[in-house]
Amino acid sequence: MKKVFFVDFDGTVTKTDTCSTMVQIFARDGWKELNRLWEERKLSTKDCAKALFKLFDASLEDIESFLNTVEMDGHFKEFLSLCRERGYRVYILSDGYDFNIRTIMQKYGIKDVEFYANKLLYHPGKGFDIECPYENPRCKNCGTCKKGLMEKLKGEDAQVIYVGDSYSDMCPAGAADLVFAKDVLYRYCMEKGIRAVHYSSFGDILSALAKPESTEEI
Repeated sequence: MKKVFFVDFDGTVTKTDTCSTMVQIFARDGWKELNRLWEERKLSTKDCAKALFKLFDASLEDIESFLNTVEMDGHFKEFLSLCRERGYRVYILSDGYDFNIRTIMQKYGIKDVEFYANKLLYHPGKGFDIECPYENPRCKNCGTCKKGLMEKLKGEDAQVIYVGDSYSDMCPAGAADLVFAKDVLYRYCMEKGIRAVHYSSFGDILSALAKPESTEEI
């Protein structure tokens, strides 16, 4: 049985959450209440983003300059190499923005990882907006329905492994065979009885994968 990895981006592939850090840097007062409502699932990703963008004082160039300071997990590229060697598929599923992912991946020279995310739109003189091409029309809580994408992409006879850290990872974690989790997501998995392995970096995941390919202990 081949493994297929579905990997969150912000705070997982990157050392910091680019979306929340953008808000802290560029948004005026009022963002904390909006973020709290989103965390409590009282505000959807799309509605939260649209409200937050009204508080933004930034251009696209400002966002790009910030993103070029963001660090990627130091073991992520090695993780990708091992997955390629073993024939494991890897998809990035993000409730963040395509522009953020594309900018950071380009910075680190990563070109061949398929990702799904919300679209960050910028209109000069008008500001930012969000488009959610992977939203679940029946739920609309997240901009990117990770659980739906997992079901579509996993294929047959695959061990589904999810890697994440935060609120938008809770729903897909429940649909995975195994979860590598930290922070908010790990606490959630422990509360819900979801099979999860705690990790701090992709170095921990590499250690778990260091066993011979024939083993299915993870």
